[in-house]
Amino acid sequence: MHLEKAAPGPAPEGCLTAAIRIPVRIVVLIVVVPVRLVWDALALFGAFLGRVLLRPLGRAYDWFHEHVLAPVGRAVARMAEALATATWWLVKAVLYWPWLGLWRYVLVPLAVHLVAAPAAWLYRAVLTPIGHGLARATAWVYARLVAPLGRGAGLALWAVLVWPWTALWRYVVAPLASGAYRYVLTPLGHGLAWLGKGLAAGLTWILKGLATGLIWLGKVLLVIPAVFLYRWVLTPVGRVLAVIGREIAAALAVCWRIAGYISLAVGRALKWLAWNLIGRPVRWFYRSVATPVGHFVRDAVWRPAKQAAVETGRAVRAALASAGETVRRARRDAWHALVGGERRPEPVNAPQGQARNLGGAAPRQTVPGMVAEAEISLHKRG
Repeated sequence: MHLEKAAPGPAPEGCLTAAIRIPVRIVVLIVVVPVRLVWDALALFGAFLGRVLLRPLGRAYDWFHEHVLAPVGRAVARMAEALATATWWLVKAVLYWPWLGLWRYVLVPLAVHLVAAPAAWLYRAVLTPIGHGLARATAWVYARLVAPLGRGAGLALWAVLVWPWTALWRYVVAPLASGAYRYVLTPLGHGLAWLGKGLAAGLTWILKGLATGLIWLGKVLLVIPAVFLYRWVLTPVGRVLAVIGREIAAALAVCWRIAGYISLAVGRALKWLAWNLIGRPVRWFYRSVATPVGHFVRDAVWRPAKQAAVETGRAVRAALASAGETVRRARRDAWHALVGGERRPEPVNAPQGQARNLGGAAPRQTVPGMVAEAEISLHKRG
C-alpha cells in the first residue's frame, strides 16, 4: 500500500488535437523556414556590417570628434567668450559708466545741495510747527464739539429708528409667530406627514410589483438566451479556438527551432562550398605561387636594390662630405692669404695600414703630423 499520492500524469489529448497538430505544424514549418533563413541572413549581414563598416565609422567619428570637432568647438567657444567679454566691456564703457558717473558725481550732488537740503530745512522749520498746531486745534474741536454732537445724534437716531422696531418684534410679531407655529403649522405638518407615509407605502408596493415583473421578463428574454448561447455555442467554439491557438503556438516554437537547425545546416553547407570553391584555391595560390614569387622578389630584387641604394647613399654622403671639407679648406686658405696670420698645421687623415719597413730598424715618419706605426717583420706576418 502506497502512502504517498502519485503525481497526476498529463491530461489525455482528444482526437481533435491529434487531427489538428500535424497539418498545422506542416503549414507553419513551410511558412517559418524561409522567415528563419531570412532572419539568420539578416543577422549575419548585420554583424558583418557592424564589424566591417559601423565600428570603423564609429571609431573614425570618435577620432574626428576628439581631434577635430572638440578642438574646433573649444576654440569657437573661447572666441565667442572673448567676443562676448569684449562686447560687454564695450557696452559698459559706452552705455553704463558715463551715465553712472553722471548720476554719481553730477546729479546726486546737485539734488542733495539744491533740493534735499532746502526741503529738509523747510520741513523742519516751517511744516512741522504748522502741522503740530493744526493737530492740536483739530483735537480740541473734536473733543469739545464733534463728540457731544455725535452722542446726541446717536441717541436721537436710536429713539427714532431702532427702539420702535425692536418693541414691535418683541411684543407683537414674536408672540403671533409662536402661536401660529404651535397651533396651526404643527398639526398641519403632522397631517401632511401621515398622508405622505401612506402615499409612499402605496408607491413602494406598486414599484415592487413592477420591478418583479420587469426582472422576470428580463430573465426570460435576456438571461436564459445568453446562458444558452454561452454554454452551448461560445464555450465549444472557444475551446476549439483555444486548442487551435495552443497548437499554433507550439508549432511555431517547434518549427522555429527546426528552422534554426535547417538554417545552421544551410550555412555550414554554404561555408563548405565557399571554402572549396574559393578559399582552398586562394590558399593554394597564396602558398604555391604568391609566396615563392614574393620570396624571389624579396631576395633577388628588393634586397639587392635596397643594398645598392644604401651603398649609393653612403657614397654620395662621403662625396658630399669630402667636397664640403675641400671647400672649407679652400675658403680658409683664401682667408689666410688675404688677411694674413700664422697658419696652424692640421692633421692629415691618412689611410690606416701596416708599416712597410722590414727588419728591426726604427720606424720613420713619412707624413707630417702622423705618428708612424709599429713595424712588422715578414716572419711575424707569416
